Amino acid sequence: MIQDRFRLDNQVAIVTGAGRGIGAACAIALAEAGADVLLSSRTEAQLNEVAGRIEALGRRAVVVPADLSDLHAVAGLADTAHAELGRVDIVVNNVGGSMPRAFMDTSPERLVREFSWNVATAHALTRAAVPHMLAGGGGAVVGISSMMGRTSGRGFVAYGTAKAGLSHWTRLAAQDLSPRIRVNAIAVGSVATSALEIVLEDDALRTAMEQSTPLQRIGEPEEIAATVLFLASPAGGYMTGKIVEVDGGIEQPNLDMGLPDL
Repeated sequence: MIQDRFRLDNQVAIVTGAGRGIGAACAIALAEAGADVLLSSRTEAQLNEVAGRIEALGRRAVVVPADLSDLHAVAGLADTAHAELGRVDIVVNNVGGSMPRAFMDTSPERLVREFSWNVATAHALTRAAVPHMLAGGGGAVVGISSMMGRTSGRGFVAYGTAKAGLSHWTRLAAQDLSPRIRVNAIAVGSVATSALEIVLEDDALRTAMEQSTPLQRIGEPEEIAATVLFLASPAGGYMTGKIVEVDGGIEQPNLDMGLPDL
């Protein structure tokens, strides 16, 4: 049966940024497919809520509240998952994000921080997970990148550069880790998460964003989670080094930030 290729029975996944939004949806989707999940983000209460939903599915959940901007903390999740759940098969690198900022308001230090937050964290966790994955026969890594890593728009010089870095890191890591570990990423468009809360609560802004999107709507976290499941499971077993665009069809930013000319 084709749906059996989407099963992850008795595998173990690590999902960062798992307390809400895309990360929470990914963690629950992987659990629904049969995986046990280590969840990490800053806010323990949010993680506990997601863990409860996973346990209600009959799967195990390990909650690790952490400041994931700390590269040692994020790398440590791999050993914790192995110690608590017995193995590591899947890593979902969902740490990242940034608020738009004008070019002259983007200091070199901020650019470095954004690169670390969006790229170095993924490298740290994946690198730490590799020995555990190899011990179990292989694995899959999925990164949450952004359409801003391939398009241009004012206000995104730090975020877009960092996500472009994550996308190319994905291609390079896939070469280094093949054939036993697959590495792919998703270039996400506008999705209904807390990051878009201000836009979603403003009818005019939301309408403008929807009208600038070919599919005429904002994406749902579960639509990203479904793609993560595909890439992490045997269903996506012949894919590595690829960036899957799940963005409603946009080819440029779908909201004008209103930043003036210099």
